[in-house]
Amino acid sequence: MNLLTELEGVSKVAMAGHLRPDGDAIGACIGLCHYLRENVPGLAVTVYMEDVPPQYHLLRGADEVRTDFSSDEKYEVFFALDCADASRLGKARKYFDSADRTICIDHHVSNPGYADANVILPDASSTSEIICGLLDEERISVAAAEALYLGIVHDTGVFRHSCTAPETMEMAAKLMRRGIDSTRIINESFYDKTYVQNQLLGRALSRSVLLLNGKIIFSYMRMKEMELYGAVSNDMEGIVETLMGTTGTEASIFMYETAPDEYKVSMRSRDIVDCSVIAKALGGGGHVRAAGCSVYGEICDAVDTIAHHMEEQILNAKEEKHA
Repeated sequence: MNLLTELEGVSKVAMAGHLRPDGDAIGACIGLCHYLRENVPGLAVTVYMEDVPPQYHLLRGADEVRTDFSSDEKYEVFFALDCADASRLGKARKYFDSADRTICIDHHVSNPGYADANVILPDASSTSEIICGLLDEERISVAAAEALYLGIVHDTGVFRHSCTAPETMEMAAKLMRRGIDSTRIINESFYDKTYVQNQLLGRALSRSVLLLNGKIIFSYMRMKEMELYGAVSNDMEGIVETLMGTTGTEASIFMYETAPDEYKVSMRSRDIVDCSVIAKALGGGGHVRAAGCSVYGEICDAVDTIAHHMEEQILNAKEEKHA
């Protein structure tokens, strides 16, 4: 897809990522916004996001993201980025529905291709990486490069996850050559944690339990605990990855309460468990090694259901190995 050709004769576009935006959704939106503003004369670009967590405000343009969805503006083109389903656009869905043309750029394997034009590459590390491949390298500004690099960093876990391919590293290198401060981006957006985040992480680790003979590690956080610290959903980022670092585990599960008896679930795995299959079965989505969904009811029932799905996959893999 040639983005500049797609936008010939267009004067007003908008874009958004998924609900509870992570580094890739934010990086992809802000990075593409910079590129389009800088390379399409007269084009007005608006980025919608329900929130931009503090750790991402090091990106230029983060303070211009619209978090107010009260207007009924209509756009000629709407970009849905890093979003596997239109419903996951949240309040920005109305701009998608009313746009003259819609374009989806994503890397979630569960994405059915719901826009007028779709660029869906499940093997890519991140939506930010896909966008990089659609841009003219020489026309990527430092501001755009910073945002796209941040997106790649977050969805690869600083290049540690299995989704990191040689092409991912090559793309990151191209962005670094634009003159970005890669060390600052990694430290400030990924590793630096607030006191509240560290307190929540400590609670989650101290109450974690091993299931299925140590193959699965699980922890949770209740709403009243989050309220005690004045925490928000973004303060939960990174906990499931830290749990996954436990020696001997194949998968990790972390749940936090978003409403009475309603939990947001995050899952991670190493080599066997396909998290996306489990998430999809429970109404969510994501990637093979990282996925999520929402569940309702008692914690013990929810984790039993998820752990059962994981156990089946682990046992089937064991049987296939010895067949």
